[in-house]
Amino acid sequence: MNKILLFCLLAGYSIFQAQTQLVFVYFTDKPNKAAFFANPLSELSQKSLNRRTALGISLNDQDAPIELSYLQNLQNMGFTVTDYSKWLNGAAVNATPAQIVSLQAQPFVLSVQSFARNGSGVPKMKPIDKWKNNSDTGKTLTTFDYGAGTAQIDQLNIKPLHLAGYTGTGVSIAVIDAGFPFVNTGSAFSRLRTNNHIKGGYDFVTKTDDIYNISLSEHGSMILGAMGGYLENTFVGSAPDADFYLYRSEKAGVEIPEEEVYWIEAAEEADRKGVEMITSSLGYSVFDDSQYNYTYADMNGTTSFIARAAQIAAEKGIFVLVAAGNSGQEPWHYLLTPADNAKVFTIGAVDGSGNSSGFSSYGPNSSGTIKPDGSAQGTATTTVYNNATIILNGTSIATPIAAGGVACFIQAFPTMDREQIRIKLRQTASLYPNHTDQMGYGILNFGSLYNSVLNTSEILKKETSIIYPNPAKNMLNVRTENEITSLEVYDHLGRLIRKNNNQKSIKVEDVTKGVYYLKIQMKDKFYFEKFIKE
Repeated sequence: MNKILLFCLLAGYSIFQAQTQLVFVYFTDKPNKAAFFANPLSELSQKSLNRRTALGISLNDQDAPIELSYLQNLQNMGFTVTDYSKWLNGAAVNATPAQIVSLQAQPFVLSVQSFARNGSGVPKMKPIDKWKNNSDTGKTLTTFDYGAGTAQIDQLNIKPLHLAGYTGTGVSIAVIDAGFPFVNTGSAFSRLRTNNHIKGGYDFVTKTDDIYNISLSEHGSMILGAMGGYLENTFVGSAPDADFYLYRSEKAGVEIPEEEVYWIEAAEEADRKGVEMITSSLGYSVFDDSQYNYTYADMNGTTSFIARAAQIAAEKGIFVLVAAGNSGQEPWHYLLTPADNAKVFTIGAVDGSGNSSGFSSYGPNSSGTIKPDGSAQGTATTTVYNNATIILNGTSIATPIAAGGVACFIQAFPTMDREQIRIKLRQTASLYPNHTDQMGYGILNFGSLYNSVLNTSEILKKETSIIYPNPAKNMLNVRTENEITSLEVYDHLGRLIRKNNNQKSIKVEDVTKGVYYLKIQMKDKFYFEKFIKE
């Protein structure tokens, strides 16, 4: 009965839409961009500017706000204008063929592009269980600190970063999803609230702040739980001390092209706030009105509006992770957009034994770029929701686990070029240099990534100092003119072995033979030196 009712509603919707179609109106310019360049803080936060400075990224015209008089011009022509993008420099409106001709003749309009890919206009039901969510629920009590999250954390080898003190502190993650009920009340998120890790949020569908409404999809809450959730002795997320912005761009129950624009607006707002990362377990190929459907040929990373915006976000220094999709066992078994973009880090799903999950969508993208980039556990994966743990299946839940690992790594190496992080994540994955169409380069290995960077000097700017003797037997000393606040010895797994405060030497006589790392912490910086214990 529900399916019949939904079909009737969609049929009515398509009759109306046959008269109009969603189009994007590109504007010619940004007449007031000079005012923005003279005062960037009028549009971007200091944190956003700091990210660009740290990564050597210059401001450009995309960063300037959209020309408000152009939006008013559209309204004066009779269009309802609620959604627009400064990155793409235009607005989305519904227009008839005659109105499109009129728009193209306007002096402030550069061009008009339809979201429609064909003219059939026939409604098409999207797959049931869009995100492949719940398979089981219930509390899981264990004696381990990570509890039910231990296996999925260990599969990606994230624990070495946690042991080294990198749990996402100071790294801001935008979660773009479908709703966040109970995040404001549930005990699984109380640690985030208590420590002020929820920095803000917005619903770009309804244009309100009501992101916690219990009528919304719980999907975003579960995604957040995989990273920031915490239940004592029961569950720890992959980045429990990261900061989060929560944005709703998905209208659960329907699949409409406007959702691409909502996502773009969320990504632009995330950039304004200065986030280091975006994680999103959303993707598009089939819409309720099939004139908007994408083909596999469209999955080339540049055709869809959302893929182009995701690339712009990455070029602004934001690390963007997106789920590959759950179509692996469907006639359409390919990845979705924006997971098709080359600069997006796309995540596939595996089970607890490291085998590809059958539902995980296949790459590559239609231009031949290897996708997914890597994989994480997406079969029988644990997260938290409201007051309890819950078991999920899907690339949706694999993605935030990986995102938490990236957040921890960015905390450790905040100025590392984001493209270099993407490259090194692939190079340290389980199958590299080989790959498969479902797993990409394989299961990610954050401990290996962490150690591979420690072994190079390309990221760590070394001061004038010498550690001696090296190899060391009893005592390790640091010769430097700078004040040292602490010395910390870590093993090759990133585990803290010993710490001294306000000293320039540290005992290693009872440390077993092997390779270790000395973290030299100064007042406003730190760096690592590798040494050998004889």
